[in-house]
Amino acid sequence: MSKIDRITIRGFKSIRELVDFPLRNLNIVVGANGAGKSNLLLLFRMVRAMLGKDLQGFVARHGGADGFLFGGRTKTDRISAEFAFGDNSYRFALAPTVDDKLSVSEEHRYKENNWTRFSGGDLESRLDDCKNDESRLNPGQPGIGYFVYRAISRWMIYHFHDTSDHAPMRGFSIVEDNEYLREDAANIAPFLRRLRNGTLHERRSYKRIVETIRLVMPFFDDFLLEPVKSGPADRVRLSWRQKGSDYPFQPYHLSDGSIRFICLATALLQPAPPSTIIIDEPELGLHPQAVGIVAELMKVASSATQVIAATQSPQLLDSFEIEDIVVARRRDGSTVFERLAPADYSEWIGDFAPGALWANNVIEGGPVHE
Repeated sequence: MSKIDRITIRGFKSIRELVDFPLRNLNIVVGANGAGKSNLLLLFRMVRAMLGKDLQGFVARHGGADGFLFGGRTKTDRISAEFAFGDNSYRFALAPTVDDKLSVSEEHRYKENNWTRFSGGDLESRLDDCKNDESRLNPGQPGIGYFVYRAISRWMIYHFHDTSDHAPMRGFSIVEDNEYLREDAANIAPFLRRLRNGTLHERRSYKRIVETIRLVMPFFDDFLLEPVKSGPADRVRLSWRQKGSDYPFQPYHLSDGSIRFICLATALLQPAPPSTIIIDEPELGLHPQAVGIVAELMKVASSATQVIAATQSPQLLDSFEIEDIVVARRRDGSTVFERLAPADYSEWIGDFAPGALWANNVIEGGPVHE
């Protein structure tokens, strides 16, 4: 598992400076509205966009370069970040341009106490090129760029917030789009179909997903994932049946909370999980019982992958240990992150769950007036 061991961020959104912050297999980030916890998740999304040579598109979709710089370009002249993956590390710096873009002013890779610069002054990342250059120079011997590229390319930042009637997860998708679960679950039907018809390991995962869904939806029996011919390709969508009926229910029969829970269960119980799973507000729109089940799924998933989730839910926090929790706070106009230490809450642990400590501001992190 190529998990992130430490992260450093400077000058990004509300984060003025975060240096060598350790990440565990399970990281539950909690904070008040506007504290900046979602900006941490946005950084991961930006780095994934950089990997796909879509930095400029990402910046444009989010309002331009100025909005990414801490305090704007009059206060911050560059963004930098560093990710440590075991023995391999990657760092980059971004600088604003006159036309409100962000250029990749430098990129470095690290191995054996040595930082090596491999790009600078480009509008897009050259990490992919670095990986390919190493492969050509040393065939059969993966280099630093390969390991870093592989780790980042296997991040998945899931966002299942859009459950509207026209949300991709409710529509048809081609059967062949089943290699991995997409970030918005647009291909959840073909992905589940592949698990149902796949290897023994995949079929067992499918069974666990269905059994978990029944905990929240006791009337649910199973999915109906038979493809239909639509143009040149076979397509499938999330049809299902309930217990005691052979009527084929359609995705629009599922409530927003139900389909969101189905997506979360599939993401967290998939047989070959990403290197890092990142989820913003997994509790959104869920019944309290479902929130507790999602928390348990996250704990189970963290034994096979790294989980980073941002939340405001006291109930979700109740399922985790104090040391799993990272608090995002506003301090002197910027976001700071602090992982909680059990020793600091020894007089409370045992009598109160973390959610109660958060709700009553024993775990400090409420609104701050600056």
